Amino acid sequence: MIALVTGCAGFIGSTLSEKLLAGGARVLGVDALTDYYNPRIKRRNLAGILKHPRFEFHRADLNRMDLERLVRRVDVIFHEAAQPGVRASWGQSFNIYIECNIRATQKLLEAVKGARNIRKFVFASSSSVYGKVDRLPMRESQRCSPHSPYGVTKMASENLCQLYHANYGVPTVSLRYFTVYGPRQRPDMAFHRFIGAALAGKTIRIYGDGRQSRDFTFVADIVAANIAAAGRGKPGGIYNLGGGSRVRLQDALDTLAQRAGVKIRLKRETKAQGDVDHTSADTSAARRDLKFRPVTTLADGLAAQISWHRRMMEEGVL
Repeated sequence: MIALVTGCAGFIGSTLSEKLLAGGARVLGVDALTDYYNPRIKRRNLAGILKHPRFEFHRADLNRMDLERLVRRVDVIFHEAAQPGVRASWGQSFNIYIECNIRATQKLLEAVKGARNIRKFVFASSSSVYGKVDRLPMRESQRCSPHSPYGVTKMASENLCQLYHANYGVPTVSLRYFTVYGPRQRPDMAFHRFIGAALAGKTIRIYGDGRQSRDFTFVADIVAANIAAAGRGKPGGIYNLGGGSRVRLQDALDTLAQRAGVKIRLKRETKAQGDVDHTSADTSAARRDLKFRPVTTLADGLAAQISWHRRMMEEGVL
């Protein structure tokens, strides 16, 4: 496999790139190293693979590079690059989300539409496309009504994937991630913030009463599903990827405290705009087609993330 990984310096993209290289693939990685969060963290994510003989790094903006030339060199595309964050997607910053999420996806699909060498175009979508729902678990067939501008851009990008598949035969597969966590998690994400505060003996701020629940999914399970989608995903398919059990935030924090060996103090704040109360994934389709079986428990996954966080603090990266 010769794979293009966009967003290769990010949380999931760097982990995926490492796994592909370990499996014998050649990887062309693209990342703009934007300052949404400290680029030093992204460079640390890349440190282990930059010197790998089968890894080629391009620091570039997808909207401003010759994608057709790049696409001709690969047979699988993993499109992980995006402007992330539900809470940051309101107001004037929405222009960035349009540019990085919708426009970049459309430009990449345009580059792929006439390329016969592409076996699969795997798109990183999000459970944010669902919004608030009346019934759980969330199923791919149900109506999506995003509850944040970020969710709107992910829904638009999914729709573009479907359009290019229907009209040009681009073999797209969209993966709806449910609350991914683990080593290299972005600084703006919940467990990263919680772990950092807990290890520093600071108060953890949570939005809401702690009874909201999420389908937490460990990053290694997400990466395994991406690689499976490249081989077994149905062109035009959409798949939920969840960790397998819905956990209340308060219970997750109790597990975090136990694994970190610290006592935590909480400060509850008003629920943020765009947040939903509960998420839970029906992963029947992924189990059937991708043989998706998440294997990492929340306790073990948090232990791995806490260990990584401590190492990064010792190195001065965090």
